[in-house]
Amino acid sequence: MFVALIKPLARLHPRAWDFIQLTRMDKPIGIYLLLWPTLWALWMASGGVPSLKNLVIFILGTVAMRAAGCVINDFADRNFDGHVARTKARPLATGKITVSEAWITFFALLATSFVLVLCTNEKTIFLSFGGAAIAALYPFMKRYTYYPQVVLGAAFSWGIPMAFTAASGKLPAAAWLLFFANVLWTVAYDTYYAMTDREDDLKIGVKSTAILFGDADRVIILTLQGLTLLLTVLAANQLHLGWSFYAGLVVAAGCFAWEFHSTRDRDPQACFKAFLHNHWAGLAIFLGTVADYALR
Repeated sequence: MFVALIKPLARLHPRAWDFIQLTRMDKPIGIYLLLWPTLWALWMASGGVPSLKNLVIFILGTVAMRAAGCVINDFADRNFDGHVARTKARPLATGKITVSEAWITFFALLATSFVLVLCTNEKTIFLSFGGAAIAALYPFMKRYTYYPQVVLGAAFSWGIPMAFTAASGKLPAAAWLLFFANVLWTVAYDTYYAMTDREDDLKIGVKSTAILFGDADRVIILTLQGLTLLLTVLAANQLHLGWSFYAGLVVAAGCFAWEFHSTRDRDPQACFKAFLHNHWAGLAIFLGTVADYALR
């Protein structure tokens, strides 16, 4: 549905599709994976009744920051993407978009996100600087550490404390439990993603948890997903959530089990499908959260 909404934009200008690809608007999976945990937090921090203003701010902010992250990622990888089968057609790698155009796009998206966060409060504005710094740092980490997915996890989880401060002005222990739960979940699903490119990454010298974990990759991923569920249960207990929420967690656990089984042969396409499948786990937890507050 999201792709259907942006396709008409490609007809506005001959180069529009290049910028849609640069910002990955044609592949909204990253938006979903970033948005669901942010919405979990926003619902919980608001007692199940988030304001329309905060909903608009965090949904639009998620879209803008994910797009900015994709731009800086492609800038960092512009000399590597051409050597990887999955990424060789990206617009910076092919020269369809120049480095200066990418920087202009990146700063325009950052500015848009900052204008949105200015509509919140002082604590949330302060937190936003940390989120922007981590998002900009992540793409360069894969040259220096086998744990770039941990940095990505922090970037993809930063909306959780921001949602709590925007909605309640507070950062309770539950917010940090959700934050670390989401960091672990991000490392898990992005390791599936990295398993797709593992052979190419080994050739060009790019590091990832998929390379670090080796033959233990799937077991470690499942363990991280289990810890994600455990920390989420601890957060839910502090917030006194009920059976509807836990039903969502059961569905998410089923998603994780399916991913583990489907990647038993480590086929790159199966690993990529497992990565994509995490969207349903995040959605299940979100729907469980909404239902729990709605039924009270």
